[in-house]
Amino acid sequence: MSSAPRRLTPLTGEGLLADRTYAALKAAVLDGTLPPGTGLSVPELARQLDVSRSPVREAVQRLIHDGVATHVPHRGAEVSRVDIDDLRQLYVVREQLEGLAARLATENLGAEGLSLLREILAEHERALADDADNAAHIELDMRFHRAVRELADNPHLLATLEPIAGRSHFALHSLWRSDEAPRLALDEHRAVVDAMASGDPELAEVAARRHISRLRIRLSQATARAPERHRLGRDR
Repeated sequence: MSSAPRRLTPLTGEGLLADRTYAALKAAVLDGTLPPGTGLSVPELARQLDVSRSPVREAVQRLIHDGVATHVPHRGAEVSRVDIDDLRQLYVVREQLEGLAARLATENLGAEGLSLLREILAEHERALADDADNAAHIELDMRFHRAVRELADNPHLLATLEPIAGRSHFALHSLWRSDEAPRLALDEHRAVVDAMASGDPELAEVAARRHISRLRIRLSQATARAPERHRLGRDR
């Protein structure tokens, strides 16, 4: 018998309501409170979060843009399902695009951009030292890649890569939960930043592509060890 779905906690804290709603829903997706295939009913989510429907509707659209939710015709939005074959193909494309992003970011890199990347690395190091939860590591991982994409300063690349990265991040963390994952990610991110700091765009591209390639290998190893999870979200 499957366990009852976990409920969301009413929002608290300060800041823009739309941003807090989005952060709460995204965290719920990443930590499994809203698993793959879960319908994102705006009225129900608004009731659980104790907010109006408008910020929830906006948050769901942002999740779709991130790639962690999908609009299904005649059914509405739902948390993205994980299809392993599709995901492998997605990582092949992501490897090329993340490499290009690192190359362009290196060509544009100044002191401010490099400082931003190093601060993200330092924050991730502190999260590791503090034994932060998995959601914090995922958010820092995504923030790092987003920063590189934005430093590339190419709107076409950003529009293409943003949803691909969102879907692949979400799927990888859904399938591969390992104590060593945050450290591996941080070490590889540091290698990318060091390559970018050298001022060599080609070296930065190679480092970024190597990182994504290794993620693809880990995904293959994780799914080989747990084949029953290949259909994650399909039977919900």
